[in-house]
Formats: sequence, structure tokens, C-alpha cells
Amino acid sequence: MGKNEFLTPKAIANRIKAKGLQKLRWYCQMCQKQCRDENGFKCHCMSESHQRQMQVFGQNPTRVVDGYSEEFETSFLEHMKRSHRFSRIAATVVYNEYIADRHHVHMNSTQWATLTEFIKHLGKLGKLKVEETPKGWFITYIDRDSETLFKEKLKSKRIKADIADEEKLEKEIQRQIERAEQTVVAGPDNEAGEKDETKSRILEKNDGEGEIKIKMSLGKKNAEMIEKRESSRLLFDDEENSNGKRKREGENSNSNSTKNGSVLDEMMREEERLKERSNRKDYWLFEGIIVKVMSKGLMGKGYYKQKGVVRKVIDRYLAEIEMLENKHLLRVDQEELETVLPQIGGLVKIVNGAYRGENAKLVAIDTDKFCAKVVVEKGIYDGRVLKAVEYEDICKLA
Repeated sequence: MGKNEFLTPKAIANRIKAKGLQKLRWYCQMCQKQCRDENGFKCHCMSESHQRQMQVFGQNPTRVVDGYSEEFETSFLEHMKRSHRFSRIAATVVYNEYIADRHHVHMNSTQWATLTEFIKHLGKLGKLKVEETPKGWFITYIDRDSETLFKEKLKSKRIKADIADEEKLEKEIQRQIERAEQTVVAGPDNEAGEKDETKSRILEKNDGEGEIKIKMSLGKKNAEMIEKRESSRLLFDDEENSNGKRKREGENSNSNSTKNGSVLDEMMREEERLKERSNRKDYWLFEGIIVKVMSKGLMGKGYYKQKGVVRKVIDRYLAEIEMLENKHLLRVDQEELETVLPQIGGLVKIVNGAYRGENAKLVAIDTDKFCAKVVVEKGIYDGRVLKAVEYEDICKLA
């Protein structure tokens, strides 16, 4: 039996040594052969097979190096995308994971001599976000897939459509204001000539010193138009009746005023609707709020359904989160996050809707309708009570 037969101790020892990673300087990429020491690499370089491969390399060295560089870059980014798509991680950690496969393209066959040069190259191309820290180089994957770009295009289209709708609504409100002013000026003539075809409206204001009453007459068409608008469902109302229908905001005790409303109230409601449409966005992240991570891709690392504080908002849709449990930093898209509600009496941030950006206190929760009642604190809306605010529109403050 020879010295290096299959089951001899020497052969077994050789296979054990060959299993692990060897030094990069003793690897020949052209022949795809790993040598164990300097003497073995020297012998390989003198071999006939290696000389033939070097002749092929000498015919077009630039093309060969560029090919290996492109393959190395593609494989590295693919590993980054699969393993660390939403996290900020040390470059050395990713590189060690990548070279764990012994059949990978080695860096000594590429145009980059060090990992730092390669990371800087990816940062200049915009494929990774590169940060230099006292603990070393940290990288973050920038998602530029066709699916992500398609979603961004859809978001931009929605934003443009919302802007167009807002402009139309503003023009309509301006027309209504002009009609109301014309009606106020022509009021006495209408009362004199067309009493049967008009409806009188009364605006009342009590400022503590006295009562001011202004009587106006609106044409039949204007009155019908206002009545139709008042019959529609309002977004912000103060009370609900026993049948579950909401009463109109600022309801007056006067029976005629209750039935027909007033031009001033209608204008205020139109402004409220306009404010809701202009402040309703498809992004809701704010710094300082507590969110819950719902990414199933992070389940294996123990972050699924865990809470963290948003420390930084990147490009409106990406949040840098500090986990409450272990203080780790993650970068997660808002689609994989969920708002968190505090206990009754806790502070919340209104993250979407008409009062977007305001701080409020949680007063009550309606679990059947998935909404809450809050009171705005500080600012120009201090003390305003908002009912039926959806869970997704408010979030606990840290």
C-alpha cells in the first residue's frame, strides 16, 4: 500500500488541511488551485499547466482582470443583498462571510489590492453606503432593484396626483368664496324681489361683549348646493348620535341654523378637508417615535416584533432604529414597521393626516373601530380634541 492511499493517516491529514481556508497569497486564480505554503506555490508556478494558463493570460491581461473584478463585485453585492439587505454592518464581517466559500473569486485576481479600496469603489458607484468609524468601515446596501424603482415611480405618481387634486380643490374653494361674497352684496335685492325663491341664513358670533347677527339671502341654487354638501360625511366631527351617524361640527341650537348650516361653517369645514388632503402622505416616519419591527427576514436574528426608537429618517421611507432590548442599530423600510400605542394618558406623535407632526395625549381607544381619541398638546391647536383617529396615524413617543 502506498504512502498516500485513501485511508492512510497522511491522506486523512491532507484532506483535513484542505478543508479549511488557506492563505490568499498562495492561491492561483487562473488554475483555481490553492497551495498550502510558499514552496508548494512555487512548484505550481513552474508546472506546465500553469505556464499554459499564463500564456492565455498574457494575450489579454486587462480583459481577464476586468472579468474577475466584475465577477467578484457581483458576487459580493449578491451576498450583501441576501444576508444584510436592511442592516448596517462592518465590511470585514461581510467579507469573511463571503470568502467562507472556498470556490469564490479571490481578491488577488481583481484590480483591488485591499478591501478598503474595493469598499470605496462601491461607495463611489452608489451601490453601497460607506461610513468610516473608529471601529472600522461600515457598509449599508442600497436597494436599486427594478421592483423597488417601480414602487418609487408609483409613489411619485401618487404624489403628483395628490398635488393636482389639491390645486383643483383650492380653485373650487376660491369659487365658493367669490359666490358667497357676491351673495352678501346682492342680499337686500334678493329679499325685495325674490323672497319665495331664496332662503335666509344667519351668522351668529358671541364675543362676550354682545351678539353680532348678519342676515344674508342666498339664491335657491346656492342653498341647494350647500345643503347637498352638508349632507355628505364629514371627517372631523364632535359627536355621534345613537344610530352611529356623526352630527355636524359646531352644531347650532337654532333649528334653522342646524338644518341649513352657515356659509362660515361650510368654509371652515372645506379648509379642514383641504388640510387633511395636503397633510396625508404615503410616508409617516418621525424621529423619536417607538415602532415595532415586522420584517420576517429579521426573524432569525431575533428582531421580529421587537420595538425600537427611530433615531434617524433617511429619504423619508427608511428608518435607522435603535432597538430597545440590545441597543443594536438597524435600517428598516417603513413598509416593514408598525406604529405602537402607549397606555391611556401617554404621549403620541400624530404621524399622518390633518394634524401631522403635532404631539398629543391619548385619551381613549376604540378597539372595535381601530381608532383612538386624542387631545393635541401645545402649538396653535393646543387643547383640540380629535376623535376617530386611526391607529396608523398616531405613534408612541420615546
